[in-house]
Amino acid sequence: MTPLKFVFMGTPGFGLPAFNALIHAGHAPLCVYSQPPRPAGRQRTLRNSPMIEAANSQNVQSRTPTNFKDGHEIQSIVALAPDVTVVAAYGLILPKIVLEAPRLGCINIHASLLPRWRGAAPIQRAIMAGDKITGITIMRMDEGLDTGPILAQREIDIGSDDGGKLHDRLSRLGAEMIVETLANMEADALSQIPQSKSGATYASRLTSEDERLSWSRSAGELGAQVRALSPHPGAYFLFKGERWKVLTAVIEQTKMKTKPGRVIDDRLTIGCAVGALRPSKIQRPGRKPMPTADALHGASIPPGTQLS
Repeated sequence: MTPLKFVFMGTPGFGLPAFNALIHAGHAPLCVYSQPPRPAGRQRTLRNSPMIEAANSQNVQSRTPTNFKDGHEIQSIVALAPDVTVVAAYGLILPKIVLEAPRLGCINIHASLLPRWRGAAPIQRAIMAGDKITGITIMRMDEGLDTGPILAQREIDIGSDDGGKLHDRLSRLGAEMIVETLANMEADALSQIPQSKSGATYASRLTSEDERLSWSRSAGELGAQVRALSPHPGAYFLFKGERWKVLTAVIEQTKMKTKPGRVIDDRLTIGCAVGALRPSKIQRPGRKPMPTADALHGASIPPGTQLS
């Protein structure tokens, strides 16, 4: 296989296995593009993205533009003359001139079975929607939002995975598939399949409202929400003005008539529109995650309490 000179664009850790796999396969990284450092931790100090840390560890140059509207930034990437640009959860819109700069184009590793779940949060949205399968799509990027032709696609069962476990499985699968895809591209053994015009859904970016548990929904829906958002950012409810994150929960099929949001028993079983939800692992503000029974030792939530 001919080594390729590649640019890698990514921000969170999702792209790390792919970046490392490409280097291990003998391809030559020219530059890593990532979003700028963000405040993190209690001190809100600026912290590099995982992809910038990976670039630094491999002595690969990196850039952190806020956008590609600057002519100098565009000239910089064109001057690199990459064979291919690999994109994985980058988070910035790429203009046509950037998409067309590499000889083999810009190739995206997307964590869903496109055209289902185009957009920023495909892993969480798939779990929240109750999907049974998901997967990785390798696509050639165009100017649309995850609308380009499909180069490779592979599905996996979601099973009982939470968002974190599914993220890691898809990240590893994406790494395996991008190495295979580039080899097939170089061998001219790859066909492009236009995305179907039916079945497209949009995985919008998560907001604080997506994280809040609404007891007017069914226990099944809330259980899926807890799984999707665990371990980060975490679904939550409010108690005395504090956010209590629910990291794992059990769905209880109860026939007891109770107001949604009312605590049913001393195990913190909470009534929902249909059924009840019993958090089994909780994280209180400023504390480590712990079993719910332990969390309740320090702050009792007695039966009859109405949660919001």
